[in-house]
Amino acid sequence: MEELLELRQFLEQGKIHEALLLVDELEEMSLSDKINKIDSYGVILLIHLIKQKAEKRSTRSWDVSIENTVREINKINKRRKSGGFYLNQAELIDILQQGYQVALKRAALEAFEGRYEAQELAAMVDQQETLTEALKLIQQ
Repeated sequence: MEELLELRQFLEQGKIHEALLLVDELEEMSLSDKINKIDSYGVILLIHLIKQKAEKRSTRSWDVSIENTVREINKINKRRKSGGFYLNQAELIDILQQGYQVALKRAALEAFEGRYEAQELAAMVDQQETLTEALKLIQQ
């Protein structure tokens, strides 16, 4: 909020260059926030996909969580006024890849009642297949 007041002051003072720099900073902050949210939802999506693949089953709870995370990722990534998306396919893949190990560790705590370590669970699941499925769900 402080940044908006500062922007107003720059504009009222005719300091266009400073105002534009602040707008750039605000845009960067907004994009960073969107990336962080997409990353968080992506990890949740991957946790449930990993559990499905490892246990070779699903639950209604996992299915609903997958559906909700996909919806949230798409809602956050969609540009409202100009159309299009904030993150392209390559950037989404990168975020999912970065979050995979975190998701694997968290899935290990939940899958099979936590009996397996992350490395053991990793051997049960094809990482690339899981990432591809996650991206496919997001892009439907």
